[in-house]
Amino acid sequence: MNSPIEILKQTTKSLATSNWIRLACNPSVVRRGMVYSLVVGTLLAIINQGDVIMQGSLTWWHGLKIALTYLVPYAVSTLSSVGAMQTSVRS
Repeated sequence: MNSPIEILKQTTKSLATSNWIRLACNPSVVRRGMVYSLVVGTLLAIINQGDVIMQGSLTWWHGLKIALTYLVPYAVSTLSSVGAMQTSVRS
């Protein structure tokens, strides 16, 4: 059986996770992530897959890599935005 301390720790972790998700879904965070993803993702896709795109020899594997190329800057932007918001609240 869980002790009251363990229950409190689990509740705190659950609240922290739901708070993080709420912040990550904030329209300004999502909008910023989308803009960064479009700009940085496009540049990286051109750098990394430009030759394949120009040759017209895209495969599903290249498509997956391009999709991940857009996902990474979105994730980085979201993580840094939420982290900054949490830090400013703690200060």
